[in-house]
Order: sequence, then structure tokens, then C-alpha cells
Amino acid sequence: MTIRVLLADDQALLRSAFKVLVNSEPDMEVVAEAADGAEAVSLARSERADVVLMDIRMPGTDGLAATRMITADPELSAVRIVMLTTFEVDEYVVQSLRAGASGFLGKGAEPEELLNAIRIASAGEALLSPVATKGLIAKFLAQGGSSDTDGDQDGPAYSERLGALTAREREVLVLVGGGLSNDEIAERLEVSPLTVKTHVNRTMAKIGARDRAQLVVTAYESGLVRPRVE
Repeated sequence: MTIRVLLADDQALLRSAFKVLVNSEPDMEVVAEAADGAEAVSLARSERADVVLMDIRMPGTDGLAATRMITADPELSAVRIVMLTTFEVDEYVVQSLRAGASGFLGKGAEPEELLNAIRIASAGEALLSPVATKGLIAKFLAQGGSSDTDGDQDGPAYSERLGALTAREREVLVLVGGGLSNDEIAERLEVSPLTVKTHVNRTMAKIGARDRAQLVVTAYESGLVRPRVE
């Protein structure tokens, strides 16, 4: 199946470069281009892209606001968003994950990294680039970088969702927050990768997470995983 990609960036030259790269792959194609966030939201609705490569900083409606609009639309629940940023150590990175993005990638990434990012996001996995790892999220949260856009995270509804998790699901959530893959979790818990996948999917459903990236943030914000600052 061909992965349908939407490019959202205010730099036409960069979009052209990404388009050539993406269209060179047999399993993906660029179906639309947007120069700002508002256009990205509109095209996401009309073109039904599988993955949106979204620049964080754009004029007018920025990538963060556009991401919130897309992830809040039930009809676009299958759309995955990869945020593109020039500076990976950035508070907007964590905010974008909270907004529903599957992950983020620096604009200076190698071509193969970008293509791999599209495939990972399309598969519903979390994408954290080598520089922007879970450690960055932990450090940001430890420094009090919680976004006020998600003020209900610590509210009763949030606690209720966590309380709905079984002991094993909480254990899996902690390991996901620790950056382990399904195979690594399976080895740690001495179960099959398929069993781990089932636990991950059930955990996402119970806490209302779109994908694995949301689980990483939840693990830190809930206190199940303690931030460690170097």
C-alpha cells in the first residue's frame, strides 16, 4: 500500500526537495503541499494523507496549532503527523507530542532518516530522532515545562484513565516511557511481542493516546517514569 504524504512548510524550496525524495520511493507519494498550517488542515481533510510532514514554525496558523486541529478531528484520526524543526531542543517539541504528533525530526536529518520517519509514523509507532530522545522530554518536564494547553492532564479524568489500567498495562507503559521497543519489552517480561502489542494497544485506548509517542509523554507526566536530568 502506498503511503500518502502531505508536506506542510512555508519554504517552497524545501518542499520541492522533500517531494522529489518522497516520490522517489515506490511505497510513498506526495499527494499535496501546504505553505501554512491552515492550508495543511484543509488539505489533510480533502486529500486524506496518511502522514503529514509538518513544520513547527509557519506564518499564520503554525504547525503546532494545525496539529491540534487535525488530531482533534475524529474524521482524521488515522492521520499521523511528524513535526519538522530546525532546533530539536525546543519546548515546542514536547508541546507537539502533547498535541498529538507521532514524533519529530530535525530538518537537517539525512534523507534515509526522513523516509524512515514516514514509514514509522505510518505504522503508528513513535518517532523520536537520535538527538530528541526521551531524555529531552524528561529534562523538559523536570524543568517545569508543562504546557498550559493541556491543563486537564492532572485532572480527575486523567487520573481515572490511568486507574483503568491493569498492573501489567502500567508496567508496559513504564517500559514504553523508558524507550523500549515491543521486542525489548517482550524479552524483559518474558512474553511474546504480539502480547506486548496487545497491551500497548489496550493502554493507548484506555488513556486516549493516538500512538506510542503519547504513551511516552503520559509515562513522564503521570509520574510513572521519573525524569532524570544530567
